[in-house]
Amino acid sequence: MSDTMTKDGLLVKYGLPAEVKFCKKCVLSNQRPQPKPEIKYTPNTPQETTFFDEEGVCSACRYAEMKDSSIDWGKREKGLIDLLDRYRSGDGRYDCVVPGSGGKDSGFASHILKNKYGMHPLTVTWAPHIYSDIGWKNFQSWIHSGFDNILITPNGKVHSLLTKLAFVNLLHPFQPFVFGQRFAGLRIAMKFNIPLIFHGESPFEYGCSSLKETEESGFRKKYFCSESSDPASIYLGGVSVKDLVKEHGLDMNDLAMYMPLTDKELGSFPMEYKFLGYYIKWDPQEAYYYAVENTGFEGNVERTEGTYSKYASIDDKTDPFHYYTSYIKFGLGRATMDAAQEIRNHKINREEGVALVRKYDHEFPSKFYGEFLHYMGISEEMFLERIDSARSPHLWVEDRGTWKLRHAVFY
Repeated sequence: MSDTMTKDGLLVKYGLPAEVKFCKKCVLSNQRPQPKPEIKYTPNTPQETTFFDEEGVCSACRYAEMKDSSIDWGKREKGLIDLLDRYRSGDGRYDCVVPGSGGKDSGFASHILKNKYGMHPLTVTWAPHIYSDIGWKNFQSWIHSGFDNILITPNGKVHSLLTKLAFVNLLHPFQPFVFGQRFAGLRIAMKFNIPLIFHGESPFEYGCSSLKETEESGFRKKYFCSESSDPASIYLGGVSVKDLVKEHGLDMNDLAMYMPLTDKELGSFPMEYKFLGYYIKWDPQEAYYYAVENTGFEGNVERTEGTYSKYASIDDKTDPFHYYTSYIKFGLGRATMDAAQEIRNHKINREEGVALVRKYDHEFPSKFYGEFLHYMGISEEMFLERIDSARSPHLWVEDRGTWKLRHAVFY
């Protein structure tokens, strides 16, 4: 992919829109990339960004309007019950898989499926890079609130190497976790022959390229399967699997949990991959309250660095760097994502959201910085060099030794 330029001659990286626009309803900009279903992801992979309509409103806000006005939630819930009736076991055997960490969303989803709808979920957890104290405590509380769980903990040396490569090559240190999380629930579902898999909120909550949500929106075969099983065409951390084996001393068994399935592996497995948020009106803060009351979930005692919240994405000490690197690449930090979500769910107004973004989005996550560097095995000098080299000139300008965003969200 060739780089593009703005009208003023500024380089635009990552295939982002050259003109920066902010949503008129929330605080999101048009620089936010969509989650990519493809397994092959390199620094030059073009980004599909959140759709903005002619009125300057992002698709996530338009979906929030639909949730409030045009979706028949009674009809959606009836569809959920019909679906569950087809799979509900009569003898207590597992009849659905709920991947999750024991956070507010997976706690809500698993508990309501079991206790309101009479299902028998098997929960599956792909372990964080480095458990936080509160993350481990919430995970244990979730299990002890009444759930069987399979915890999959990857080889520490392999996981830290892939994290380092993803940081150095892509400025995306969370990619190895994302890939493992993507495939873990499905692999366990296949092993136990449980076709029904539930995640929590719909991806439409965060913006999509269209608003054509259907009951099948959650299932995309290319999200789980690669068109090719050739190690030269599958990339992890910006490096082909072939080169990971050849140059880094790994073998295919080391990489198995990160790898997409082949068509042969998936075979005729009758997968039903669903988002509970399609059937139930999803509200993250209400999910938090529910999880506190029913699964023993606890928020942090202090706000999370880079934002004002205390209860979202708190189980992994590397989480803050996932959001910080997003801020560097796309100009959108953790406070932006939290505030945009809470504006859409009527918890705060846009003016409050803008103030929170301006106050916290730029904050560097220092609390676990040393542990993060040690985990990846890199120096502070390498970290800072990679951070600055990843800034897109159409977003950032250096002013007397200080980096500033060229475009900030406004009231």
